[in-house]
Amino acid sequence: MAHGAGGMASAALFEAVFAPALSNPALDAREDGAVLDLPPGRLVVTTDSFVVRPRRFPGGSLGDLAVHGSLNDLAAMGADPVALTAAFVIEEGLPIAELRLLVGDLAAAAAAAGVPVVAGDTKVVESGAADGLYVTTTGIGVIPAHRPRLCAGAVELGDAVLVSGTIGDHGIAVLLARGDLALEADLMSDTAAVHGLAAVLLDTVPGVRWLRDPTRGGVASALNELAELCGLAIELDESAIPVHPAVAGASELLGLDPLYIANEGKLVAVVAAEYASAALAAWRSHPLGAASAIIGRVIAEPAGMVIGRTGFGGTRVIDLLVGDPLPRIC
Repeated sequence: MAHGAGGMASAALFEAVFAPALSNPALDAREDGAVLDLPPGRLVVTTDSFVVRPRRFPGGSLGDLAVHGSLNDLAAMGADPVALTAAFVIEEGLPIAELRLLVGDLAAAAAAAGVPVVAGDTKVVESGAADGLYVTTTGIGVIPAHRPRLCAGAVELGDAVLVSGTIGDHGIAVLLARGDLALEADLMSDTAAVHGLAAVLLDTVPGVRWLRDPTRGGVASALNELAELCGLAIELDESAIPVHPAVAGASELLGLDPLYIANEGKLVAVVAAEYASAALAAWRSHPLGAASAIIGRVIAEPAGMVIGRTGFGGTRVIDLLVGDPLPRIC
């Protein structure tokens, strides 16, 4: 508990774990806040908290998610990331060795994305008051002047719906990593920073209306929110939606629908119909978009709903997620 008391032990924790991993001029100044020189454009700020269990899983960790989650929210707004802040709530008894690994993952993810962690905070709570470690990150980004404003109100009839790759990878990878089920699969979380994927679309293709990173609630929840906000309907061609065979198999065994399972390295886009092919080519030119696909279109009725055309030729309503089939996955 002394590590959270603000005294000598707190300083030792910072010097031993956080300072070596996250060092940069803004953080090293040790001030109460970071002073940033921002490029011209529209400022975007987003905050998210991360509580995944287990804290390390195939393809990533809590540290990776804490970076990618906030950066991807910025990307979905069309912003280029400038900086991150990170706050850690640490449960008494968490091994320092594990904390060091997770902070190292966070630092490596931020470095790979080219985004510094410029400020942060640590709190230590009593044993039993938290599930080991909670991390909250805030992302700061700027939308360049030449990029369009992305919003549901810009969506029009006939627009195409695209996804940047296979869906449900993260949620199923974390579920299997818990070891509660006698299932094994060669599957990795898709956790990744997608601002480069967003940029290659926004900077090369006109007619992009809307972007979203479909995390909790998956693609279905993101598109239901869009349909409600724009007052139109979304029709999906379910046979066109890319799903990893391991995700499809595990989902079928467990009675889950991949459309509702979380992703941590994917984008869903709505693009004017005449630019759909160009958008698909742009995404497929990027390493994170190799499996991207056009999966649907915007239609008039039934307004505010998402409809799926099944492989059997019928249709079904893809409603909002009820409950939480996969808790603690991001």
